[in-house]
Amino acid sequence: MKKYLSAADTTIIVITFLLFTIALFSKGLTHDLLLETGVLLVSIKIIMMSYKIMTSSNAIMKELHEIKQTLNSGKKESKS
Repeated sequence: MKKYLSAADTTIIVITFLLFTIALFSKGLTHDLLLETGVLLVSIKIIMMSYKIMTSSNAIMKELHEIKQTLNSGKKESKS
């Protein structure tokens, strides 16, 4: 799980779920539950976006590293 979520993401998930559960039992199945559900879904969406950005960033960094290695090997060959 540590591979996919940071400690901050895990903390946000736990706190949001606890608050949602508390709201469910204190408010019951009323109109206010829709608001709480919306907050839960927004939190989940933000965490999913964070994961997607992290994976995209890692892929870009890997490609940049490969380009840098290619450029460095080209410089070494031209000096010889």
